[in-house]
Amino acid sequence: MREPSSVGFEGNGVVSPPPQALLERLKDFGQEDAFALWYELSPEERDFLVKDIESLDLSRIDRIIRCSLRSQGLPSAAIEPVPESSVSTIEERSSEDRERWWKMGLKAISDGKLAVLLLSGGQGTRLGSSDPKGCFNIGLPSGKSLFQLQAERILCGQRLAAQATNENSASSVQIHWYIMTSPFTDEATRKFFESHKYFGLEAEQVTFFQQGTIPCVSKDGRFIMETPYRVAKAPDGNGGVYSALKSTKLLEDMASRGIKYIDCYGVDNALVRVADPTFLGYFIDKGVASAAKVVRKAYPQEKVGVFVRRGKGGPLTVVEYSELESSLASAVNQATGRLRFCWSNVCLHMFTLDFLNQVANGLEKDSIYHLAEKKIPSIHGYTMGLKLEQFIFDAFPYAPTTALFEVLREEEFAPVKNANGSNVDTPDSAKLLVLRLHTRWVVAAGGFLTHSVPLYATGVEVSPLCSYAGENLEPICRGRTFHAPCEITF
Repeated sequence: MREPSSVGFEGNGVVSPPPQALLERLKDFGQEDAFALWYELSPEERDFLVKDIESLDLSRIDRIIRCSLRSQGLPSAAIEPVPESSVSTIEERSSEDRERWWKMGLKAISDGKLAVLLLSGGQGTRLGSSDPKGCFNIGLPSGKSLFQLQAERILCGQRLAAQATNENSASSVQIHWYIMTSPFTDEATRKFFESHKYFGLEAEQVTFFQQGTIPCVSKDGRFIMETPYRVAKAPDGNGGVYSALKSTKLLEDMASRGIKYIDCYGVDNALVRVADPTFLGYFIDKGVASAAKVVRKAYPQEKVGVFVRRGKGGPLTVVEYSELESSLASAVNQATGRLRFCWSNVCLHMFTLDFLNQVANGLEKDSIYHLAEKKIPSIHGYTMGLKLEQFIFDAFPYAPTTALFEVLREEEFAPVKNANGSNVDTPDSAKLLVLRLHTRWVVAAGGFLTHSVPLYATGVEVSPLCSYAGENLEPICRGRTFHAPCEITF
């Protein structure tokens, strides 16, 4: 750093040097360069810079930077396939199991033991929108946003739980919805919910909270300055949910509400079964600390993270596709005929509240973040630097027990990540997955379809307020003909 001299000049006045205590504190952590341009700033900019630095927990950030840089390049324990006993596959489930789990899940929902946790910090930038991703309308006949589809699935789950447990009304059962935003999406998300009257939910059953940000750093761990008076920062990844829940005291809030189980998912899945009673019942039945829905990997080179066991008898965790050698990615289990590493992580998780407390403390203590090399806006234009992130699946190595629950991707996984015109995971591809699934429900319930375009390119949409997963549709559909595309409501 160019050491600030003890005085500078501004007009006829003398400019005070940077606050001494703060400068010394920055020096303790090797970050004094943040004040390099102090004497070139206006009084307002100097005030802004001081407030910006004071808002940082410098000792925590220093610990994270040092631990994360030091852990990079260290050899990881060898990986093994997930043991068969840890996975509930579709073919091994009996209808009795499914019905038992469904009833167990509805009972726990009725008892107020389930909360839903939505990871919604991202903007729809890749979709060509600056709005929060959840505001996005993928083009269904109803024109509903992702947020509305998810809210209505919660409403349906509440109603089913009330009916199953003979509660007088669905309003007597409430699933609390915790929604993690980011500094970039928080205000717009709150306004969207307010303007849509919370999509029929009670305002008090929805809690918004923000994930944290963390400074972007150079390869030697120094802060990158976005402007002469602002440190460049980026959201701390969807795994930032754990520290955010801890710092906002929402883990205590969950405990005070009697919540025992948390269903956690990402916003950009148009088919997500929010508060799925079957998955919840399975989770309770297994008595594990964490669980994940998984889909079978479509082909060896598919760009998805997969669950593995880390080390001999070690914990289950997720390995990104870029970290899996092609020979391992292609290896087949001769006994099952499946890929040895076939269980894809699709960000559909269930945790106990006790485990979330353990993870929040463990991740904070270990302070190891993933480093992503990115172009960072800086005072020198865009410069290559490091963003520090945690991922939602960083929790799994802390779990004493994890169970995996296979689901069909065509029933529960319709990602919305890229703009229409891209090869995969577009609003159009997600819309078609929804329409095709709901068309199968309607036909199974005795309904008929007419269509003026080929059926593979259209279908019907069933409102989540009518049916959660294809149940209870016969009274609406049997013997009736629907002209696709359309929405089926009560």
